[in-house]
Order: sequence, then structure tokens, then C-alpha cells
Amino acid sequence: MTAKGSKDCGNHGKIRQRRLRAFCACFLIFNFILLVTILLVWAILQPTKPKFILQDATVYAFNVTNPNLLTSSFQVTLSSRNPNDKVGVYYDKLDVYAVYRNQQITLRTQIPPTYQGHKDINVWSPYIYGNSVPVSPNNAESLLQDQNSGAVMLLIKADGRVRWKVGSFISGKYHLYVRCPAYITFGTRSTGIEVGNNAIKYQLVQQCSVSV
Repeated sequence: MTAKGSKDCGNHGKIRQRRLRAFCACFLIFNFILLVTILLVWAILQPTKPKFILQDATVYAFNVTNPNLLTSSFQVTLSSRNPNDKVGVYYDKLDVYAVYRNQQITLRTQIPPTYQGHKDINVWSPYIYGNSVPVSPNNAESLLQDQNSGAVMLLIKADGRVRWKVGSFISGKYHLYVRCPAYITFGTRSTGIEVGNNAIKYQLVQQCSVSV
């Protein structure tokens, strides 16, 4: 190979390197501009987390038996409202269950994945239940005392993951935590309505705390 040929090969190599650097620079600049645009749109729109309300709860069973076993069955009605004008919400996963004194007392019931449009309201009425669920001795004793006094405070929880939709942009997944207090009364203090054999329905209309 002549000296001229070697020089031409070297020049071609340098040209390819410059083109590669230019391509990489353009790619990085494009992605940077796209990211900044998305962040600006996100900041301007300021998506607000959904608003949840525990509308009612129907109690089919709620019994403590020895040794410290709890059998419970509920149907709860949860409503969710999207307060955003231009942001939609994908509920990719949402599990509903009941808690008493920081102890889960029912299995998790999964709500089917759904999309919630701007200003839309979704209503779900899942059944949650637990059959002979072991509870701590302290909680079993507290439950019996609460039942004897005629009132039990439960917490209906919904845990899941959501994504935000702004135009054609869809965000990554965010954890969603919903906490709804449910005040259940028994006996002479009961504020529920009998809706069937051993089934009592309570109108609660309770605001829930929501964190994302």
C-alpha cells in the first residue's frame, strides 16, 4: 500500500469518527430536550392524586372463636374520582382488604385493571373475606370487648400501582396507598340496615386518605 493510500484510509477513519460523535451528540441533545419538555408539561399540569370515598359496607360475618380465630365477610363500595382536567389514571393493580389494629384480617381482593379518564368516577364493590384467620391474643381480646361495647373500628385498605397519562405520554408506575376508616356498630347501637339473612349494610360515606 502506498503512503497516499494509507493517508486516505486514515482520513476516512477520522470522518467516520466525527460522524459518529455528531450522531451521538444529536441523540443526547434530542433526548435531553424531550425529557425537559415532559418535565415542563408535568410541572405545568400538576397531576392531583385520585379522591377515594368508602360509600358503604355490608357485613355478612364477623365472629371471633377460640383459639383466637376470626371469620369475617364484607362487601364494600369504594368510589374513586379523578380530579384532573388533562391527566388520566391507569389503575394497573389495586388490592382491597380489611385491617384491625394494624393486623390484616381478610384476604386481598384484586380489582380488575382499568383506565380512569379526566374528571371520571369509578365505583367498585369487591367482596373481602377471611375464614378462621389467626389474630393475636391482644387483638382477639380487643375485638370481643369492642363487640360487647357495640362498635368496632376497622380500616379498609387499597394498595396498588397507577400510571399517569398526559396526552400520549404515559408515566412509569407509582405506588398507591388508600386508607378508609369503617365504623361498624352492633346490637342496640347498630346503625345498619338488614338486607338479608345475617347481612347488615352500613352507609358510611367516609373520606379516605390517599398517598402516592
